[in-house]
Amino acid sequence: MSKVALITGINGQDGSYLSDLLLTKNYKIHGFVRSNFKPNNSKHNWRIKHLLKKIILHKVDINDHTRLKTLIKKIKPDEFYHLAAQSHDGHSFKNEFYTFNMNLNYTHFLLSSVYNANKKTIFFFAASSEMYIKNPKKKINEKTIFNPSSAYGISKLASYYLVKNYRENYNMHASTGILFNHESPIKDDRFVLRKISMSVAKIKYGKQKYLKLGNIKAKRDWGHAKDFAKAMWMMCQQKKANDFIIGTGKLHSVEDFARLAFKSVNLNYKNYIKIEKNLKREKDSNARTADISKIKKILKWKPKINFRNLVLDMVNKDLKRIKK
Repeated sequence: MSKVALITGINGQDGSYLSDLLLTKNYKIHGFVRSNFKPNNSKHNWRIKHLLKKIILHKVDINDHTRLKTLIKKIKPDEFYHLAAQSHDGHSFKNEFYTFNMNLNYTHFLLSSVYNANKKTIFFFAASSEMYIKNPKKKINEKTIFNPSSAYGISKLASYYLVKNYRENYNMHASTGILFNHESPIKDDRFVLRKISMSVAKIKYGKQKYLKLGNIKAKRDWGHAKDFAKAMWMMCQQKKANDFIIGTGKLHSVEDFARLAFKSVNLNYKNYIKIEKNLKREKDSNARTADISKIKKILKWKPKINFRNLVLDMVNKDLKRIKK
């Protein structure tokens, strides 16, 4: 029999890649989407349009606990992937009550509902490197002390401890993947790397003259979301639940990405970038780098798509979009 997976945030970047992967493994896939989701609206479905005939979507209100409980009991998932979140870190304190309701209260309710519906269901929670200090002196591993400084990071950390509590006190197969930055051609273009890849495509086809950026020296540990989806699935195949850092262990700058992106279309990035002071973050964090020793050792996982191929994938897909 096919396994049944239920995914929150299925129409997001990670949900789309995870669905692609699970379909290759013959899963029956259900997904929770917002109550205002319109299957025919390109703003809502653009990441999962190719999946719509292969998956089952359920419109939910995160505060409608009765409906959520009923759906979970009816679907009876073997694996539950909780990926939905208020994830734009810069906005998290501007709307802190929504952030905590979405990232903490919703997670708590889902954990409880999944456990009460079927104690054998495997639960995966997507946490974030934003749970750690802003200025680390060395690579971050699973033993690094937490010290979040945003509503987003705080809410993710509280949920991390909730998941840990259900695992230790209720013997639930509940794991947390602590995700470092991961990008792809289907990342929202308000994030800097996708903004760059889209702009490169527009500049190449004469639709845009310049690209405005802030601090191009800012560095991050950037991986490909497709690799991260594989790590999530692998975590749920283990006999025992565990928490893992998911990243690449390598740092690159915004400038590195821009240089490679423009080079891939035979342009010099220096001729097209304008630095805007108002685009620089007031309190931009220092680079956090993932120590992926644990996941490499236990799961035998490591990223397959390197930084250069991430750049090429994003630019090539945006070139095709702009050409259309």
